[in-house]
Amino acid sequence: MGYSVWLALVLVALFTYLIQELICKKKKKIPPGPRGLPLIGNLHMVGKNILHDLHKIAKKYGPIMSMRLGLVPVIVASSPYAAQQFLKNHDLVFSSRPYSEVSQYIFYDQRNLVSSKYGPYWRNMRKLCTLQLLSNAKIHSFQSMRKQELEILVDFLKQHRGVVVDLTDKISSFSANMSCLMIFGKKYMDEDLGINELVKETMCIAARPKLGDYIPFLGVFDLQGLSRRMKELAKPLDEFLERVIDEHLHKFSDKNQAKDIVDTLMAIMHSNEAEFEFDHRHVKAVLLDLLVASMDTSSTAVEWILSEVLRHPDVMKKLQNEMERVVGRNRMVEEMDLESLEYLDMVIKEGFRLHPVAPLLIPHESIEDCRVDDFHIRKGSRLLINVWAIGRDPNVWPEPEKFKPERFLECNIDLRGRDFQLLPFGSGRRSCPGMQLGLTIVRLLVAQLVHCFDWELPNGMIPKDVDMTEKFGLVLARAQHLMVIPKSYRLKFSQNKC
Repeated sequence: MGYSVWLALVLVALFTYLIQELICKKKKKIPPGPRGLPLIGNLHMVGKNILHDLHKIAKKYGPIMSMRLGLVPVIVASSPYAAQQFLKNHDLVFSSRPYSEVSQYIFYDQRNLVSSKYGPYWRNMRKLCTLQLLSNAKIHSFQSMRKQELEILVDFLKQHRGVVVDLTDKISSFSANMSCLMIFGKKYMDEDLGINELVKETMCIAARPKLGDYIPFLGVFDLQGLSRRMKELAKPLDEFLERVIDEHLHKFSDKNQAKDIVDTLMAIMHSNEAEFEFDHRHVKAVLLDLLVASMDTSSTAVEWILSEVLRHPDVMKKLQNEMERVVGRNRMVEEMDLESLEYLDMVIKEGFRLHPVAPLLIPHESIEDCRVDDFHIRKGSRLLINVWAIGRDPNVWPEPEKFKPERFLECNIDLRGRDFQLLPFGSGRRSCPGMQLGLTIVRLLVAQLVHCFDWELPNGMIPKDVDMTEKFGLVLARAQHLMVIPKSYRLKFSQNKC
């Protein structure tokens, strides 16, 4: 089809869209928001620092704000009340996901759990993941793996006492190894460095704005070259996952007891327990989902929390005192100790408040027209929950920019999605199904590193000078790696592994 024909189609589509927008605005009250430009809407108003940009715009237009990114109507919720309206009162309406080129090309045409549209397929996949892959029993079955990997990390740090260590790199490796052990049964990140880079590039490319997602007919031209790169990434990722499945098929044919998540998925596929179409493509989509979702999320959360603890020596001392009182100095922290560590719980909550790993959650999409707070929200609107802004709302959090774990003392605000002041894992139907696993890893790793070592900063750096610059992506990461010195080993026992 010639460019003149495409241009004509673009102009017709744009004219039709603008007419519909004009009629909608005249007939129905929509949330307030900034005026957009033809075709691009408000895309010019958001840049690399999209969290700050949306927060600044919302201060002018309110906690329920409408925008237009390209041709896509977008609603931004920036307060606990607004989040509750969408994620609780109208949870079903906003339970779907928008189309994206990443989900089409890399995640097997939205066959994964995270980006699939709401409907029978998603409900069955959610049930499968919740009951079979991420149940409390399954999480508990990986406890020995977590303990072993923690002992390896602590042993490395013991051997590098007094030396500057890239803690970002070590925590990231720990998280990647844990993910691979749970999902695949072996540390593919150690033996196959290519998959590590492929996953990281997938996460990077998933976070980049794509014209085709906001102005669909421009996606045909692939002006940014992103569609081509997604297709290039999809091939080696698929080949890797096929290799993993082939290895497990051989193991499954020997009727070994299922141990890792691939084993579980293959057993489900062979037994037809899923009660819906479930073949290799679905298995690969779920595996890739779990790998991408688990690799950097927990490690990023731990990095931010440890960064804040290093910046606040009084918090470090209180944590260590609690560890000594509850655990003692004759052993490492065990998972059974976590529920008794109340101050640790406060520190974790405060870390998630200031540094949510998924600061805009994953976008939701409305499946029908509805009314929210007397505003008309039309079908197909994209919903962004600005969790980062909610955590800094001075109407909710006194002195919101300060790291103060004590604010949760005698406070029953929970982070599992019931209280909308604190939503690191989302809420409602599309909340994170891996929340319990993520929380366990974050709490255990922070507790272990604080309990086992005293720390100092390199080059005479003082705590307040720790760089806290953010780097927005699929997760909200530190812009600079966290460099620290494990000063001394605090426990009174020594063993080969620790």
